[in-house]
Formats: sequence, C-alpha cells, structure tokens
Amino acid sequence: MARVAALWRHPIKSHGREALDSVALAAGRPFPWDRRWAVVHDAAADDASTGWIPCQNFMIGTRTPGLAGIWARLDPDAGRITLSHADLGEISFSPDDAEDQARFLDWVMPLCPETRARPAAVVALPDRGWTDTDYPSVTLMNTASHRAVEERLGRPLEKERWRGNIWFDGHTAFEELDWIGKRLRVGTAIFEAREPVKRCLHTAANPRTGARDADTLGALDAGWGHRNFGIYTEVVQDGAVALGDELEILN
Repeated sequence: MARVAALWRHPIKSHGREALDSVALAAGRPFPWDRRWAVVHDAAADDASTGWIPCQNFMIGTRTPGLAGIWARLDPDAGRITLSHADLGEISFSPDDAEDQARFLDWVMPLCPETRARPAAVVALPDRGWTDTDYPSVTLMNTASHRAVEERLGRPLEKERWRGNIWFDGHTAFEELDWIGKRLRVGTAIFEAREPVKRCLHTAANPRTGARDADTLGALDAGWGHRNFGIYTEVVQDGAVALGDELEILN
C-alpha cells in the first residue's frame, strides 16, 4: 500500500522549500502557497503582469545553482517569509512589500553570477502559482525512483533536489510514469496525472550548499534513457492530504 512520505511547498519559485505535515487542496488550484511568488530577472521576455509566463523569465536554479541552498519558512497569516542560506544567513520579509522586496533582492544578489541575468523584482500569482506548467499543477514524487537514482550514482542524494510537493512510498521505481492519464486518490483529494516532469540542471545542485555536485541528468539518461522524474498532476476534487495518507490508483 502506497503512503504519503513527505509534503513540501516552495513559496518563492526556486528560492527555498519548507516541509509540511498536512495540506488542504482545492480542485483547479495549485498546492497552497507553492510558488506563489517568483523573481523576475532583468532579461525577461514576457510581462508577468499579464498572468502566467514560462520559467525562462525567472531566476531559477538552472542558471543560478546557488539558489538551491535556500530554505524557507512561511507565515501565511502575516504573509512573511524567512529564508536561510549557509553563506548568506537569514532574512525575514514580506514579498508583497516594496521595501522588503529590495532588502531581499540585495540579500540574494551574491548568489547570482555576474555573467547571467540579475534579479529585478518579486511578482505574485496568488490563485494560480508560478508552476512550470501552463496549468496549476501539483507534483508527485516516488521515493523508489529516488533510491534508484541514488543507486545509479553510487551515493546518497537529497530528495529536496527534485522540488516535489507530495512524496509517496510503496511503488516500484518510475512506476509513476505509467500513470499519465489516470486518476489518483491521495488522502481525500483526487488528482489527474497529466505529464512527466522533465528535469533540468537544478537537480544537480546540493540543497545544503547550492554547489553542483551530482550528475542527476546523466544518471537518468544512462539508467532509463530519459530525464523524467516525478509527474505533474492536477487536483480535480477537493480534499486533504497528510503524512501517512494512502495513495490509490483509481483507473
């Protein structure tokens, strides 16, 4: 029987993660507070004020690996985030406050290579989230797939590299890639599995240090002939999910 092993949210896209014990999900909505904010860079081609835009417009770990070393704590009631990084220390701020945004951008700037695009502004998409998909997705991750990648690399690997929302135990490695088009019940919520998550270089960066220290993409290529890890799903029925809840394939 498959069970929920971990729950994670990432309040600011590519800028930290936070573990949870439970979450309430709504149909057609993203994981609550996940990627609610993102950091637009100074070479963005699209206007974030028009709605959802692709991840190429944002500061992300593919181009700025040091971002992987950020951890987050969110106070939803106050709308404040505390970020921490081994090299930068800690900062608490409101992403919706202009002065706080400026403090945050100054704080994170040392992680940004001078030869790359630089952070310019924090933008919010409260009801939709800056997911990597053009629909409000929730990502499901399989701990057996993670262990298979660890075995391929011959070393332990931090699960936080994959930036998933819901982790589960109890299925075989990469079995989740066969669920595309199926419906799943997790806790009392129902999801539709939409597509695999195609991975980028962000997964190569250590979530403790931000340094690239593992050839995750090479391991996926060599072991399975693709760079997919985890699946994008969409919530189709409201419900709650907590650690230890059952995952059931419905069709």
